[in-house]
Amino acid sequence: MKHLQMTRRNFALRGMLGGAAVTVGLPLLDAFLNDNGTAIAAGYGGGPLPLRFGTWFWGCGTIPSRWDPKTVGPGYELPPQLAPIAPVHSQVSVLSGFSVPLDGKGNLPHISGNTALRTGAVADSWQQITAPTLDVVVAGAVGAGAYFRSLDLAADGDPRTSYSFSSASAMNASIPSALELYRKVFGPDFQDPNAAEFKPDPRYMVRRSVLSGVSAERRKLMQQAGAADRARLDQYFDSVRAVEQKLALQLQKPPPAEACAIPSAPSRSETGTDVDVRKGQHKLMAQLLSTALACNQTRVFNMVFSVAASDLRRAGHTTGHHQSTHEELIDPTLGYQPTADYFTTRSMEAWADFVAALAAVREGDGTLLDHCLVLAHSDVSYAKNHDVNGIPMMLAGRAGGRIRSGIHVRGSGDPVTRVGLTVLQAMGAAVESWGSQSLRSARPVAELLV
Repeated sequence: MKHLQMTRRNFALRGMLGGAAVTVGLPLLDAFLNDNGTAIAAGYGGGPLPLRFGTWFWGCGTIPSRWDPKTVGPGYELPPQLAPIAPVHSQVSVLSGFSVPLDGKGNLPHISGNTALRTGAVADSWQQITAPTLDVVVAGAVGAGAYFRSLDLAADGDPRTSYSFSSASAMNASIPSALELYRKVFGPDFQDPNAAEFKPDPRYMVRRSVLSGVSAERRKLMQQAGAADRARLDQYFDSVRAVEQKLALQLQKPPPAEACAIPSAPSRSETGTDVDVRKGQHKLMAQLLSTALACNQTRVFNMVFSVAASDLRRAGHTTGHHQSTHEELIDPTLGYQPTADYFTTRSMEAWADFVAALAAVREGDGTLLDHCLVLAHSDVSYAKNHDVNGIPMMLAGRAGGRIRSGIHVRGSGDPVTRVGLTVLQAMGAAVESWGSQSLRSARPVAELLV
């Protein structure tokens, strides 16, 4: 072995046996890596580590006077509701003062702001949105080569809790627990990217052949169908194409991923409305998601911590988060609603846990978080009156060096779509403007761009 050149190109032993060439795969060795892992990054065809994008959602907004930083730029101060993000302060940018012009439409509680932020247009319901959510657009730009187009997660235990839509009639259902996330990602179909040997499963060959065998008939059917049926068929065949892509990936050895460490199955998977239980479930899911990203199982994700009309409760109390935002009186001494303040602060603790989970994974010359961009947001600003002006948003990660982190940008009433446009462009989506009517913007947030 002392004469064997140990480089990233040498992932197998090659020799001759009985006049025939033989190859024996090698596991991932430290000798293949330099000190910061950039050598293995070049093993992905010489290109950079993959970019990832995700969203993180919490319901019922904030108390703006206790969440919005007073200073702008780097090193912004942390108001009381943002105090929990202190450990990841330098990795999180805060975006305040961006608004949602309604163009004469009514402000539909917990919906108008959310649809505008995620689709670039105000809608009266999720069933009336006119465009895919921005995570779906980003998946079209960066999702190729990963087993899952996206991983959609809901820490509340309900698969129907999702704000990711391919269209008005196609919601992307969520994985509702850490245990189900483990089974979906690291179950029987998982292929260890760092395994020494690779042997395609014959079942995948058969399935791929079956789907390929009807491709001509699919094209004929699309040509003969009317416009409405073509739209329905296109949605259906999108799912078929996703299956085809998964089968294709199962028939080839995945590229090595130095940060991939196969986790153990969660020993517990408790869900509920109790805020401590929710935080525990969410933390487990965040850790598993980080591993899934490091193992290149997906490049796009969505995490819902609490629904738009937040269902969080505190043990021993009958009034939950949403109810308190509307019914709790403002404490005359404190000057704010203390119960509503409590739930927002606990939500920011969960957000800090999520960012920390991504930052804890070493990858290449930095961390997994450095190669991610996560947009965190709520559905309203001040939940007491369902205000959509100044909807709170945050960005975590540097998108592979394309985004500045650790700054506060005040929007001064600009449309929220400026942030969405910035995200889309940073992730490589071919868009020069985004949004409709008064929400349409061709001006990204320059302070965020490197």
